[in-house]
Amino acid sequence: MTSPAHVIRTQLPNPPPPIEVLLKTVHAAVEDLKAKDVVEIDVRGKSSVTDFLVIASGTSTRHVKSIADQVIKFAKNLDVMPLGVEGEREAEWVLVDLGDVVVHVMLPRVREFYALERLWTVGDQRPDEPVTEDDRG
Repeated sequence: MTSPAHVIRTQLPNPPPPIEVLLKTVHAAVEDLKAKDVVEIDVRGKSSVTDFLVIASGTSTRHVKSIADQVIKFAKNLDVMPLGVEGEREAEWVLVDLGDVVVHVMLPRVREFYALERLWTVGDQRPDEPVTEDDRG
């Protein structure tokens, strides 16, 4: 006596959107909630984990969390599910991993302390460019 086989219907996921579309969507999300000092850093060739970092500041922990939530909401509209979200509880620094783009939303004091922009742009300056006060920290 055999039972009939159960058929499980599967569907291949939609292909991810082009990176330009994902970046544009991330920028729209952070701008929608008035994030401060938004910076995009191309880390292709420097990181095997992601292609772009988007770093933004919020004015309070509530603002930081709201901006990160908006990034997630806008990404889901593209059928992009975050690979991970870290730091939501404290909301001083929330990381949203969208694969090709990783978004960091931080309080200004946390952003200044960790200085991700400097960390990921070291060596990008041409040797013939003068060093400014901003570069020295």
